[in-house]
Amino acid sequence: MNVKTDISANEVQRAMQTPFHARTAAACKNNEWVRWGAYTTVDCYNTVESEYFATRNQTSLFDVSPMIKYHIHGEQAEVFLNRLVTRDVCKTKINCVAYVVFCNDRGYVLDDGTLFRVSESEFRLCVQERHLPWLLDTATGFDVEIEDVTDDIAGLAVQGPTSCAVLKRVGLNGVQDLRPFQFTHYDYHGGSLTVSRTGFTGDLGYELWVNPELAQTLWDELMAVQEIYQVMPMGSRALNLLRIEAGFILPHSDFVPAHLCLRPNRGRSPFELGLGWLVDFRKGHFNGRRALLAERKNGSRYETVPLDIGGNKPATDALLYYRGEIQIGHVTSAMWSPTCKRNIAIATIEAGRQGMWNDLWADIYVKKELKWQRSMERCQIVTEPFFNPARRYATPPQNF
Repeated sequence: MNVKTDISANEVQRAMQTPFHARTAAACKNNEWVRWGAYTTVDCYNTVESEYFATRNQTSLFDVSPMIKYHIHGEQAEVFLNRLVTRDVCKTKINCVAYVVFCNDRGYVLDDGTLFRVSESEFRLCVQERHLPWLLDTATGFDVEIEDVTDDIAGLAVQGPTSCAVLKRVGLNGVQDLRPFQFTHYDYHGGSLTVSRTGFTGDLGYELWVNPELAQTLWDELMAVQEIYQVMPMGSRALNLLRIEAGFILPHSDFVPAHLCLRPNRGRSPFELGLGWLVDFRKGHFNGRRALLAERKNGSRYETVPLDIGGNKPATDALLYYRGEIQIGHVTSAMWSPTCKRNIAIATIEAGRQGMWNDLWADIYVKKELKWQRSMERCQIVTEPFFNPARRYATPPQNF
């Protein structure tokens, strides 16, 4: 096993600038920034509302360069990854992307992310947190090379109903033929550009991966069609609203990665996060398999559910009660949805409480002009994503 990494401890602690920083800084009128891993990124460029609606009605650009990226290759790369993640990597075809999670030995999720299959023996793993020590431990005995390539690849999410039209406008011919979770490669100004039909908005969208020295060129070409397609940069606050509408969970909001939990039992399993469909017990052994088999037999502790809540006050951090008396859960993410015109949330509820779901209430506190207002609102657990448009799956997408 060979290991390569260009990330030192000092670099991880120091806030760095992404390859798009010169452009994002110039566009950030609010000067609102947030730290994402080792990088500083825009929290809000202008207004959250304009950036949100740009994604739902036009096209937005979101800098995903801080996403941790691992290049994993070698004769036993597939075998190693099948040991690492819970789903069967063998079923992922070349030039396709798989959503994956991986767990510790207790079956608690360390992270979720996307796995790109470049060839039979070459992959790229994109995740939220740094996991090199865990990857190295898991790779012991396998003929595989692992390289942290986070700084070597700039990433830009291009999301929204006109995103495909925008990409065709800048010369990415054939991009309309990509199906969800497929990717392709382009020669780009003497370098390489990878385009994947992926994203975190629940809408039609793509993610572009390019050499860092070409990042600003890519940004400029996309923004050059702004007058035609109203392309707008988007910060993390707007993205958070979009992903809640889509029902996507987020580390540090809806669960704490297992390796960062101060109390070991605060971790969550894939079953407890609504990701049981990612667990394939038929493929053989993987990290956490024994614990997850026991959980399937004995039952889970929690359930992650989407909630439709009465009123128009976001139920941020609200406690959930049966009949307004017995606490059975809490809200982890919440918003008023401008598109769905509903008060929605993602929540954690104690398992085995299904009999109480028909009389569920959220205890909501909202602070207005230094005064706290409290309301108890009726909740309903829903089974479908709040926002799931047909354009998200259409191939080819509508041509604007």
